[in-house]
Amino acid sequence: MSGFNADSARMKKDLATLVAINTENPPGREREAAECVAVWLTAAGFDLSFSEYAPGRTNVIAVLQNGPGPCFAFNTHLDVVPAGKGWQREPFTLTEEDGRLYGRGSCDAKGPLVAMVEALRMLANQRDSWSGTLMGVFTADEEVASEGAKFYVKESPVTIDFAVIGEPTSNATFSAHKGSLRPRVRVNGVTAHSGTPDLGVNAIYKAGQLLGLVEHNHQHTVCCRHHPLVGNASLTVTRVHGGHADNVVPDSCELLLDRRMVPGEDEDAVKAEIQQLLDTARQQFNVDAEIIGWQPTTGGATETDSNESIVQASLEACRRHGQPEPGPFGFQGGCDLVHFRTLGAKGVVIGPGSLAVAHKPDEFVPVEEFISAAYIYLDIALAMLPVGSQA
Repeated sequence: MSGFNADSARMKKDLATLVAINTENPPGREREAAECVAVWLTAAGFDLSFSEYAPGRTNVIAVLQNGPGPCFAFNTHLDVVPAGKGWQREPFTLTEEDGRLYGRGSCDAKGPLVAMVEALRMLANQRDSWSGTLMGVFTADEEVASEGAKFYVKESPVTIDFAVIGEPTSNATFSAHKGSLRPRVRVNGVTAHSGTPDLGVNAIYKAGQLLGLVEHNHQHTVCCRHHPLVGNASLTVTRVHGGHADNVVPDSCELLLDRRMVPGEDEDAVKAEIQQLLDTARQQFNVDAEIIGWQPTTGGATETDSNESIVQASLEACRRHGQPEPGPFGFQGGCDLVHFRTLGAKGVVIGPGSLAVAHKPDEFVPVEEFISAAYIYLDIALAMLPVGSQA
C-alpha cells in the first residue's frame, strides 16, 4: 500500500536475532525473546507489558491506542519445537540460501512474528491512516499446550474485536482449525505368574478388546463428522504401555487416545462419548478401564465464518500480495485462534512458510513470502481499523 515500506534488511536482522534465542519447548524459556520484542515495539511507541504463568514462561503484550474504533490484535508464539537431529545447517543461526531463510522457528513461528512486528511498526509510523486500538500479543508455550494464550485469556484482557494469528500457511487464509483431547486410559487386570496366566487377567489382552472398540468408533461414528474446511473428526491411539516384567502377567496397560474435534463439536460432549466407550467395553467384554488424566493440548476447535469482514479482507490481502489461492482453508491441527475466539474476537490464521517444513530439520521460510507477510498483515489491519470507525 502506498506510503508504507517494510524494511526487509531489518526484518532479516530481527529474525536472525530471534532464531538465535533458544526457546525450544520444553522447557520454553521465552522471557529473553519476549524482552527482545518489547525493545523493538517500545521504540515504535507501543506500551509494553509482560505476563508470566511460570518462571521464564512469558507473554509480551504491546498496545497502541489511536483514537476511536475497534481493537485489532496480532498474535503468534515465542516458543519453538526442539531442534532435534538431522540438520545440515546450524539450527540457531539464520542462514540465507537460494531465497530461503533457514533456522529453527524461521516459519513456525518467529518468521510470522517478525513480519507482524514490522507491520506494527509501519502502522505506528502512520497513525493518520487508521483509528482504533492496535495490539501485539505474543505468547509462550503454543507448541505443547497453549498455556501462554490460556493464561492471557484468564487475565480478563481488553475486548479484542479482530485477531490475526501467525502460523505457517504459505500466506493463505485459514479461518478454522481442529481441536484435540488426549485422555490417558488405564486398563486394569490381575497379576499372575506368566507360567500360570489363567490365574490372572491380562490387562494387555483387555486393552486389545478396548482398542477394537476405539477403531470401530472412529470408523463408524467419529470420522463421519465432517467440516468443509478442516475435514473429518478422528479418534486414534498414539501410545500403549503395559507390563513391568518378562515373567509376570500385567495387571495394567495404559493407552493414550488422540481425539481430533472439528468446529461445532462440544468438548464436554466429546468427553462424555469417550467415557461411554469405556462403559461399553465394560458391558461387552468386562474390560475394567478408567480415564486417569488428560494430556495437555492446544485446545478446542473453532472457526470464523467465511462471510465475516476479516476473512474477506484477509483473502483480498493475501491475493494482492502474491497468493493465487488465498483460501479460506482449515488447519488439521490446532493453534491459538480458539482462545482469542473465546474473547469474542473474529479471526484468521495467516503466515509465511509451509507446515510441510515446520518442526523438521532445516526448517525455512521463503524470503519473498516473509516480506510479503508484513504487507498482508498491514493491509488487514488497515481494513479493520478504518479512520472514522467507532468502537
